[in-house]
Amino acid sequence: METHLKSYKIMNTKHSSYAISNPHKIDLDGVQKASFGSAILGVLFLAAAFLGVQFPDTRIVLAISLSLIIVGTAIYARRTYLLQPEGIKNNHVWFNPLTSRGVWAWVLSIILTSFYIVLYWFPKYLGLQAGTSGKNTGLVVFFDPLSNLLHGKDANQWFVYGTLYTVLIVALGIKFIYKYRHNKYQVVRTSVVMGSQVLFAYVIPEILATLNLNDATNTQGKYLGWYDTDLKNVWPLDYDFFSKWHLDAMQVPDYQPLGMTYLIWGIVLFLVVTPFLSYLVGKRWYCSWICGCGGLAETAGDSFRQLSSKKLSSWKLERWMIHLVMVFVFVMTAATLYGYFANTGTIFGLSIYTYFQKPYGFLIGAAFSGVVGVGFYPLLGNRVWCRFGCPMAGYMGLFQRFKSKFRITTNGGQCISCGNCSTYCEQGIDVRFYAQKGQNIVRSSCVGCGVCSAVCPRGVLKLENGLNDDATRYIEPEVILGNDIDLMKYTKK
Repeated sequence: METHLKSYKIMNTKHSSYAISNPHKIDLDGVQKASFGSAILGVLFLAAAFLGVQFPDTRIVLAISLSLIIVGTAIYARRTYLLQPEGIKNNHVWFNPLTSRGVWAWVLSIILTSFYIVLYWFPKYLGLQAGTSGKNTGLVVFFDPLSNLLHGKDANQWFVYGTLYTVLIVALGIKFIYKYRHNKYQVVRTSVVMGSQVLFAYVIPEILATLNLNDATNTQGKYLGWYDTDLKNVWPLDYDFFSKWHLDAMQVPDYQPLGMTYLIWGIVLFLVVTPFLSYLVGKRWYCSWICGCGGLAETAGDSFRQLSSKKLSSWKLERWMIHLVMVFVFVMTAATLYGYFANTGTIFGLSIYTYFQKPYGFLIGAAFSGVVGVGFYPLLGNRVWCRFGCPMAGYMGLFQRFKSKFRITTNGGQCISCGNCSTYCEQGIDVRFYAQKGQNIVRSSCVGCGVCSAVCPRGVLKLENGLNDDATRYIEPEVILGNDIDLMKYTKK
């Protein structure tokens, strides 16, 4: 009995496990606790600003807050993953209440969904011109110094959102790189995602917004804004691109040649660039490399990728929903263009705005992509929007499924059916089903994140851009099921 007790104590001593898989949870050391605490402190500054706390020097406190979040997360990730052997670390995800739909997952989901509801429909609670003097208060005024530094005007809710969005992608992108440092594809891909967000969705839009200021009143013009100047937003994801106000604004003489350049770029992007790149490398060039929605999903949502449903019923629902949304965007855009060129706001007696644009903007553009798409990360996985609602993903998925060089090749003879690939597929694809048969994976929903390949312990899966030959893309080898076949026939082959 005494021997067994000694063995139990040894097994439960801190850092006593020498197993590479690290089955026993190891407590955080001093550096990890300090860095994690620093990141939390940065978040608490934001929470204090939201609650109306006034700081002596907002500029300094804002800089400290954002720096603590980024630097604290980076140090924590470095310390956590560099102390362990290279390889995917998804230990304890099904025992952690945050990553297994536990209490903390529900708490986080409620916080995120509440934030998006306030952001879209009740920005005054964030402090947007809520004061009696018409000046920003709360969280919005906290970001005024940065907004004035970048483009000489006070912040609004979208500037706050864009800044926090970028900070999250950068901070948790660093964490992602340390976690997947053994895989060059993941390191390069995540670096590009971070760079695309910072450069094309944040810095350049803010510069363009500055160019759009009215010299006389120092106010924002009608054309450029944070969302509308994101150079990597493409129709049909940017469903407002062909709206009357947008088309008119891009043709205002005061904004030339910038407006027409942006108009031409947007048209070429979805008519030429998107089909061509999707043909060459699949939809991954956008969904997993430069898209802001995908960037947040891959970085901030990485801890929740295992929550995506792999049920057949989910796949059927996915195909119906994403293609219905895509069809609706096409119809809405056609109606909008008709109304624009016909100089009318109606079609067949129906108001284009009331029956097309307004419901889409509310249900899909805000409620689905924001409230559900991000707010439900901890409950439904990190790609709910990309999988079920994104019209851009559906548009590119058509090219990827039928005419693209991209496929994930499999080596069925090496597969040990561990299920890692299916578990961590954020798009809900049962990758193991294909791997066991040695069948190429050519699915319209696959975003080419490459995590299925990265978590495979046998090197069964490989992302490739092969010949656009249907005979090689759709390989369905015969599967040996048991004693009901003539094994000698296969031996002779």
